Amino acid sequence: MSFLVENMRREFGGCAGNIAYTLKLLGGAPVICAAIGDDGAEYRDRMAGFGIGLDALRAVPGSFTANCHITTDLDDNQITSFHAGAMFQSQVNDVTAVDNIALGIVAPDGRDGMFKHARGFASKQIPFIFDPGQAMPAFLGDEIAELIGMADYLSVNDYEAEMIAQKTGRAIESFAPGLNALIVTLGAQGSRVYTDGRMVDVPVVPASALVDPTGCGDAFRAGLLYGIAHGWSVEKACKLGSLVGSIKIAERGGQNHNFTEPAIRARFAEVWGERW
Repeated sequence: MSFLVENMRREFGGCAGNIAYTLKLLGGAPVICAAIGDDGAEYRDRMAGFGIGLDALRAVPGSFTANCHITTDLDDNQITSFHAGAMFQSQVNDVTAVDNIALGIVAPDGRDGMFKHARGFASKQIPFIFDPGQAMPAFLGDEIAELIGMADYLSVNDYEAEMIAQKTGRAIESFAPGLNALIVTLGAQGSRVYTDGRMVDVPVVPASALVDPTGCGDAFRAGLLYGIAHGWSVEKACKLGSLVGSIKIAERGGQNHNFTEPAIRARFAEVWGERW
C-alpha cells in the first residue's frame, strides 16, 4: 500500500517524557529514568530546558530513540507503527543510583527495564506505582503478580484490569488489600479507587475541547504522582489527575498543554471545592 500524506507533524512524546512534563508544570521535581538513542540530543535538551532531572537518562549507541509513526485518515482511523529502539535497553539504568527519591513509577518501558526498576525500588524500600499500560502483553500472569506484589500502588485502565484478571486468574479487586491503593481509570466515566477496604469513584472534569487523547493517561499519572508524593489521599490525587487530563485533551500531542502553578491551584479549588 502507498499513502499520499498531505500533512505531517512531529511531536515529542513517550511515557517518561509526558509524565515528567506535566509533573514539572505542577511544581514537582521529576527525574526521568529511560534510554535514548543517537538521535536523542534534541529531546535531552528540551527536557533540560524545562528543568527536568536527567541524571538517570542513558544513551544507547547505535540505536534510535523509541518512536512511532501514526497515519490518520479523515475519520480518525489510525495505522501505527512503533519502533522501540533504545527503549529495549532501558535496563542499563539503575533507579537506586538516584538520590532522594520520594516516589517512583514503573510505567510502560522495555520489559527487562520494568523488572529491574521495580526490584530496585523494592530493594531500597522506595514506594512506587506499577502502571504496566501498553507493556502488559510482554508479561505472563505470574510475572504480573510478582510486579504487583512489589508495588505500593497499582494503576491500570479498565481494559488492562481485565487483561490482568485473565492472565492471573484473579479478579482485579483481589489485589487491593496488598496495596496502598488500586486505581482503575474508566475513560469518560472517570476513575475508581480501592483503598482501605472501600471503593471510591472519581468523576472526570469536563474538557473545554476534545482535541487529542494522546498523552491523557500520562497527564493523569503526573497528577497521581504529585498528590501521593505530597501526602494527599489517593482520591484527591485522582481528582488532580482528572483535572490535568482534561487540560491535556484540549491540545494536540502529549506535551503541548501548559498552565502555571497558581492557575492550576485556583482551578483545582474551583472544580473540586477543595483546598490544594
